[in-house]
Amino acid sequence: MSVNTALPTGTRPALWRRPPIRVAITLAWLLAKQPPRRIRAVLTWVSRGARTATFAEVRRARAGVVALSVSCAGEGCLQRSLATALLCRMRGSWPIWCTGVRTQPFAAHAWVEAEGRPVDEPYPADHYRAIMTVGPRAPRTRP
Repeated sequence: MSVNTALPTGTRPALWRRPPIRVAITLAWLLAKQPPRRIRAVLTWVSRGARTATFAEVRRARAGVVALSVSCAGEGCLQRSLATALLCRMRGSWPIWCTGVRTQPFAAHAWVEAEGRPVDEPYPADHYRAIMTVGPRAPRTRP
């Protein structure tokens, strides 16, 4: 049995929950302007030591991001996926952040996954072929 823990459509998070969401949206906006290699490096560093996010956690984070940002609610898939991942990290977990393409017709997309499936995406799991992913990483140990 699946329980929908995301915000109902059109619902905004409580005022006290908004500041971290807005921080994640702003950081994602800045990060989205960087080249892919820098995005990957930053996300790899940020994800270090985080536990794996559950589907419900990622769904809640994504719902909050979409509720507070017009660009993330629309065509801003890169900023939306980055903000969702960063918000999850602020809460102690990390999803699998992905970017990918399809060829017929060509399109690029960014999304987040948890428990082996995309979170709240309108496309089937195999619609895009992932070309870059950043999952949770164990912290580095020093010898």
